[in-house]
Amino acid sequence: TFDPQTQRAIKEVQTIELIPAQETLPAFLDSASMDRILGRVDLSNCTPEETKRINGEIDLLLEGNGIEDLSLYSGFFNQGNLLDYFPEDGIIATYRPVDVASSVFDIEQRISQLRTVKEERGELPFNFPSNHTLWREMESRLEKHKNKLVLMPWGSDDLVIQDIHVLPFSSPPRYMGDVAKMADDMGEFSTSGGRVIASTSHTARLKELFSEQNLTASFPTDIPKLPESGTITMLKPGRENIGEGFVLNQSGNRLMVLGDTEIFGMTKRRRSTRRHNSQREAFFEELSKGDYVVHVEHGIARFMGTGRKGSDEKKKENPDNPEYLILEYSQGDRLYVPLEHLDRVAPYVAPMERSPSLTRLGTQEWSKVKERVERSTREMAADLLALYAERELVEGYAMGPDTRWQHELEESFPYEETKDQISTLSEIKDDMESKHPMDRLVCGDVGYGKTEIALRAAFKAVMEGKQVAVLVPTTILAQQHFETFSNRTSDFPVNVEVLSRFRSTAEQKRIVGDLKSGEIDICIGTHRLVQRDVNFKELGLIIIDEEQRFGVAHKERLKQMKSEVDVLTLTATPIPRTLHMSLAGVRDMSTIETAPEERLPIKTYVSEFSDDLIREAILREMDRDGQVYFLHN
Repeated sequence: TFDPQTQRAIKEVQTIELIPAQETLPAFLDSASMDRILGRVDLSNCTPEETKRINGEIDLLLEGNGIEDLSLYSGFFNQGNLLDYFPEDGIIATYRPVDVASSVFDIEQRISQLRTVKEERGELPFNFPSNHTLWREMESRLEKHKNKLVLMPWGSDDLVIQDIHVLPFSSPPRYMGDVAKMADDMGEFSTSGGRVIASTSHTARLKELFSEQNLTASFPTDIPKLPESGTITMLKPGRENIGEGFVLNQSGNRLMVLGDTEIFGMTKRRRSTRRHNSQREAFFEELSKGDYVVHVEHGIARFMGTGRKGSDEKKKENPDNPEYLILEYSQGDRLYVPLEHLDRVAPYVAPMERSPSLTRLGTQEWSKVKERVERSTREMAADLLALYAERELVEGYAMGPDTRWQHELEESFPYEETKDQISTLSEIKDDMESKHPMDRLVCGDVGYGKTEIALRAAFKAVMEGKQVAVLVPTTILAQQHFETFSNRTSDFPVNVEVLSRFRSTAEQKRIVGDLKSGEIDICIGTHRLVQRDVNFKELGLIIIDEEQRFGVAHKERLKQMKSEVDVLTLTATPIPRTLHMSLAGVRDMSTIETAPEERLPIKTYVSEFSDDLIREAILREMDRDGQVYFLHN
């Protein structure tokens, strides 16, 4: 066995237990059972192509082979359900049985509709075994089980079950940022002898607001014991949040527990501690045996895996012998690199597909290559120095350090920032606090957090009394940014508006007037924002989303607006830095390459148009409380 984070061996084992990766296992097929099921399947409605495909896949399954769409045939293998493996004396808990039955009804109805459509198209045979158990069968099994626990949110007056126990718990109210209402409820609850404990990432903000409400609360760093009756305690969480709160309505021992979910409607999600070793994990995930790597001191080699020095006998005699990366160089020479020096080795990356030449150990070959690269780097640095020297001649407005409200806004972000987001934001703030105008490009894939970076930069400018223009290429994106900016700044005195064709002529006229008078702090808009009639009273920051999607006339207007203000450009389609500098005049660039935790890769499916398929996809997305964007024509 070995440690996946350090790649160090731990101990030798004689046997291991491999658990199946899926429920459907073709190798364990019962041929007799398969024959009985196949005898009931009617292929008469299927097209010749589908009949040939199904017969071919069934033949593969009978031979014990796997196929691509194995889930379609799971009904041939899985005839049981979870209760077949459940102990007779176990307890089955059902939460909100009416809601469970309703959800099952909807799912079974959709499955039946989809099945009928496929049968009519000739894509699915009649009497084809289903891959799920009907609810009426599960319900019948549940009724026969002797130990059952039913949990319902309603009062006991609505129930007819004899053995009823009313739990003294209830859900707390959700305030969604209404601190005044929360303060009133907390004061009333504590005055009546109850205890209030709130776990929130925004203790500083609440301390200020409670002071305005004349509400007394304590702000300890931890709670070693239950607070006294009639008190309000505000606690800042560590790495883990409490999730949703609750109210205990037990006589003489009343307790209300609130989290950010109830207070603000959102909870900050913490990143996994495994991220501390993400660089080492990423190295071994990216490399396979035989791949090319580069050692900073010895040059290009071939990665041959990990291992220990010495013979097999010596390895057994000394199990603590450290492991090494094995790198193979020209003429078969090998270099053993300790895992502690992993930072000196990187995967080989080059724009061309041909394999590189391996470096010869013990020669000056790699030193000469590094000298050539250093000369090229110095030449590029000289060009950059000339550009920066030219930029130094122009002076702009130097913004001050972050305010308390800036910290509170950033703490209210419901997710844990990635390391690239943190470094990019630091670079942007350094630019904004310098006396020279910022002109920075932020590159990052869709969903990597560029909007949050832009929002924080905009808020910083507003805290300095400056106005912010956010320029986007489409009206849909303008509306999306408007909702995001409005929701995130709702607890602060920031006026956000959107200027696009979605607004009426009268509304556009009012917004243009408010921009000129300085009443609007952040204005998000399409090309309408760069027309001649739009003027800002105190413009301090321009944020451009996907600058390459604007026309030449719009860019000329942008150049006039850019003269002495900070400019932040966001893009998901970066081009090589030197080319971009020469074509667009970009001076600085930040990249966001770290994906947010638990972000899954985008999957794209190409299919013939089908109303039923679209309906099924939309319903599945709605079931998981997701969002659907339907682009028609």
